[in-house]
Amino acid sequence: MTLLDTLNQDLKTAMKSGDEVGKRTLRSLKTAIIRAQKDRDNRPLSDDEMVAVLQKQAKQRRDSIEAYGLAGREDLVAEESSELAVIERYLPQLMSEDEIRPVAEAVIDELGASGPRDIGRVMGKLMSQLRGKADGALVNQVVRDLLLEKGN
Repeated sequence: MTLLDTLNQDLKTAMKSGDEVGKRTLRSLKTAIIRAQKDRDNRPLSDDEMVAVLQKQAKQRRDSIEAYGLAGREDLVAEESSELAVIERYLPQLMSEDEIRPVAEAVIDELGASGPRDIGRVMGKLMSQLRGKADGALVNQVVRDLLLEKGN
């Protein structure tokens, strides 16, 4: 069963049970997937490509939560948070900081990076290995911390 099949099945379940948040979010995800397929000349997406679309949708929700929080709109924060929770059910578990650190250290050693000026090189190589497995912002923070330690 593909990810799209799972989304379709869960949408039917949400519709039958009256789950408005699930229904709205799953429809939004399906729309984003269909839009991505149209951008690729209607070629069906692989599950990995669909996960990338879902990760983009999750990032949009996280950014909205942050913006609404700063604006004091707790009602919209709650709405976006509930949608994010639905999206995260379909995403693979991301790596923790403790899991990212040894991989980042290995890449830093491999490239001979010695300070903060090497962040771009390290991030390019590291994200090619960790794409879809780790949050880019967390990877960036780990790399910055490690390179700052090396630079001192």
